[in-house]
Parts: sequence; C-alpha cells; structure tokens
Amino acid sequence: MEKTITQNIHMVDLNGQYKKIEAEVNQAIQKVIDSSAFINGAPVKAFAQNLATFLDVKHVIPCANGTDALQVALMAFDLQPGDEVIVPAFTYIASVEVIALLGLTPVLVDVDPHTFNISVEAIRKAITPRTKVILPVHLFGQCADMEPIMDIAREFNLRVLEDNAQAIGAHYTFADGTVHTAGAIGDLGTTSFFPSKNLGCFGDGGAMITNHAEFAEKTRVIASHGQTKKYIHDVIGVNSRLDTLQAAILDVKLKQLGTYITARQNAAAYYDKAFGNSEHLAIPQRADNSTHVFHQYTLKLQDSSKRDQLKDYLKAQGIPSMVYYPLPIHYQNAFKHFEQYQHNEGDFPVAESLCNSVISLPIHTELTTDIQDYIIDHVKAFFS
Repeated sequence: MEKTITQNIHMVDLNGQYKKIEAEVNQAIQKVIDSSAFINGAPVKAFAQNLATFLDVKHVIPCANGTDALQVALMAFDLQPGDEVIVPAFTYIASVEVIALLGLTPVLVDVDPHTFNISVEAIRKAITPRTKVILPVHLFGQCADMEPIMDIAREFNLRVLEDNAQAIGAHYTFADGTVHTAGAIGDLGTTSFFPSKNLGCFGDGGAMITNHAEFAEKTRVIASHGQTKKYIHDVIGVNSRLDTLQAAILDVKLKQLGTYITARQNAAAYYDKAFGNSEHLAIPQRADNSTHVFHQYTLKLQDSSKRDQLKDYLKAQGIPSMVYYPLPIHYQNAFKHFEQYQHNEGDFPVAESLCNSVISLPIHTELTTDIQDYIIDHVKAFFS
C-alpha cells in the first residue's frame, strides 16, 4: 500500500528544529535584549570559545557571513593583484567570487568524480609561478583530500584556505592516524552559519578558523575596519561581525551539533539502504579518510537526461529537491567578461557532468523514516 504524508516535506525543517530547543533559544535571545549589547556582546566571545573547543582549534574569529569569512581570510594572506588561487570548478559561487573581488585570479580545476571534491592531481597540474593559495571546498559535508593537498602546499610554499561552509564537524584522518577537524588543517578555514547549514543561526553569520596566532590576529583586525585598537587603523579592513543575538542562538545550537550530525548520518544511511543497489542512481561515496556530516544528500543519475524529469516528478508529489549546482563556475555569465576566466566546454568534464546529473534529496535533523519512505517510494516509482 502506497504511503501518504499529511505534513509538508522540507529540504530543511528549521521550524521543527527550533521547537525542540525553543525555551533555551528564547531565553538566550531575551538575555541579549535585556543587556542591549547587540554588537560585540559577551555571547559573541563565549560562542567563539565554545566553537573552538568543539572543533579542537585554537582560534575562532566570528564574522558576518561565510562569504566575508573567505574574503577576510584571503586578505590576511597579503596577496597581490594577479596572484593565482586554485579553486574547484564545481562549487558555490562564493568560493570564487571573493577571489575576483580582490583582484586575484581564480584558477579553476576539476573535481573527483566520486567525492565531488577538488582533484589533487588537477591541483598539481594547475600550479604556476603565480600560484599563491589552494582553496579546497569541503563539499556537501565531507573533507577534500587534505593530506596530499598540504604536501603540495609545503612543496611549493603555498597557503591553504579551507572553505568549510558545508562540513562543520567533519573529521579528516591522516596516514599516521592523527585526526583533525575540517577547517582546522590549512593555514585558515572558514565556515558559514546560514540558517540551513548544519550549525545555522537565524540570519547570517560566519567565522574564520585557524591554529595560527598570526592569522587569527590578522583576520580579527581586518574584520574590524583594520583596527588594532579603537580608531587606530593599521590596515585596510572591512566591517564584518557576528551580532550578539546570532551568537547567542548559535551557542545554544552548538550544544546540539553532535546530535544533529548523527541524525543526518542516520538519514543518509537510510537513503543508502534504499538506493544502494539501484541501476539508475549512484549514492554519495564516502572518502576513506573523512567522516561525512551530510549537509546535502546528493545522488547522481546514471542517465543525466532524466534528472530534470525526476525533479519535476518529485515536485508534483510534494517532495522538494535541489540541484547543487546547475552550472559549473566557468559557465557563469559573471565570469565570461574576464579573459583570464574564459574556458571552453569540456575543459572540466567531471564538473560539467555533475551539474547535469546530480540531485539532492531532503536531509535534516527532523527527517523521519516515514517521510523518507514516502520520498524513497516515489523516487523508485519514477524509474519503474
């Protein structure tokens, strides 16, 4: 008998998540209102310290959003116009646009066809005398292959900036058995607290992450108008800060992050069991050396011509889905006006193929097996 669902299905159920911690969140918000310390209040510092402890990293520097975090981090490297930053062609635009905004040159490279993360082999081939930074993106919830990336960086004296907007709480294991958290391996890491992230606030927010005191201080100064102390500006900076209300909310949710990750992993395993033997779909491949926190659960269709049909069919059944991402970076109009960004079709075959064949199903902390069964039944019905 076909399952029926009486409730709306969400890609991310933020309201359901809030209801479970409503009293604690409301109390935290009220404390900020009562204090009226809306900017740089005590909860900002407390959250930064607590997140640093959770990530086992020395420094967390909060800022206004994940894109600002990337920009401020790049500014901390003291780069010059025209310096090259290696970045994957299959990623959200923020990873690349900050490079262009700073007058740097993004050097796009292809990604691994299984994990969808940046290809280590492609990185090595892309290095030139102008290369200064490698910017791996920990896509969909698992780490890029950081050990060989760090080896390449040391070999060529390059900086490494991890875009960890999607994989907070993931862990990477090195060959010697040491384990590090995503974002805390390179010179700097960044993350986003956009509401739908695994650790999301009720607006915008972000942070820089590092074990290096020098970069911690640089990013802290740059994010505060370049101030070393009030009204004393030693470098050109920006205005990017996490407001106190968002910090207070995030500190409440941080206590639940381990539980949130487990819920997402359990939901992913349930999908895996349903689709693992499908001749039509490839389930997300886990990297051998990284845990996966499943910011997204992304399937790859073996026949890409059916991807958009599947999306439309699911929508008709009340099932949301998303395509992350429908265009690779080199197809975006924003980058076609710049000579150094021009590429031809086929230059990044894996990224181009993924943009045509991937689809992400609902995954979040409140997802029930009843809802998953309904989703699974209709995905299978589409191919029957």
